[in-house]
Amino acid sequence: MSDNQKKKLSPVQQEYQQLQSEREVKRPILANCIKAFFIGGFICLIGQCIQTFFIYNFNFTEQTAGNPTVAVMIFITMLLTGFGVYDRIAQFAGAGSAVPVTGFGNAVISAAIEHRTEGFILGVGGNMFKLAGSVIMSGVFAAFVVALIKTILIQWGGL
Repeated sequence: MSDNQKKKLSPVQQEYQQLQSEREVKRPILANCIKAFFIGGFICLIGQCIQTFFIYNFNFTEQTAGNPTVAVMIFITMLLTGFGVYDRIAQFAGAGSAVPVTGFGNAVISAAIEHRTEGFILGVGGNMFKLAGSVIMSGVFAAFVVALIKTILIQWGGL
């Protein structure tokens, strides 16, 4: 708060501001960053293990193993969210659980669970993609633009 704004406050408001700043809980920013780093890294390690499993057991290549790996990770996240386990992980890890693809799965299923009392069509179906819909739309649009550019370059003999 700037000095100009503090001057406009009444003495009672200034006293309250001082009391609030004294009692405000200090957040452990460094500890939160470390937890997010390690939990997010662990989630990515699990994803890498799943991808390696697909490569060695189902003869996928590194390029083709990506899609089933993402699908399995999202499925696992949705199961853990449905059982209430992923919420506890997210509470502990913070952004570390939201950044990988598992955060997407959690966002979709959480909205579906929250609105299930409104019915399957209007509740689950209508609200499931409110948060994640923009991510899906951005991905589809970006893929379209890249495919269009690639097609034009192939037609002109650039690729």
